Amino acid sequence: MEQKTKVHAEDGKQEIKITREFDLPVELLFRAYEDAEIVEQWMGTKVLKLDNKRHGSYQFETTDPKGNKYGFSGTIHQFIPNKQIIRTFEMENSPFSVQLEFLEFEQLTDDTSRLNMHVVYQSVAYRDQVLQLPFVQGINMAHNRLQSVVIKLK
Repeated sequence: MEQKTKVHAEDGKQEIKITREFDLPVELLFRAYEDAEIVEQWMGTKVLKLDNKRHGSYQFETTDPKGNKYGFSGTIHQFIPNKQIIRTFEMENSPFSVQLEFLEFEQLTDDTSRLNMHVVYQSVAYRDQVLQLPFVQGINMAHNRLQSVVIKLK
């Protein structure tokens, strides 16, 4: 089955570009990133903090099947409703450094939209480590859940 979320990682670069089209109006797609209850549903994580504003921050926590808790957090640098979120992302207690994420929300039609993500890593080596994980499958699964959760809000 073809993956709907496209991940492009050019050799030798410390970035990943991710694109996904959704059968959702841009307002609902954006809401999936700004509403804590919706974030918890599609990401399968607990939202401890979600301060959606310039210089705001977020903190999430997830628990694996063995009961181990993992936290991730970041600072929001830009927040333009239905258009853009620029933020950092850091996984606590992991070997990965902070990454910078540019999320662009694009309306295609009244009922469809596109998410363009540009993720920048500290180095090519860190980026390549992320790509060794089941990253592509994971982001596809998350975006599939986002689509199924948010479409019910239409």
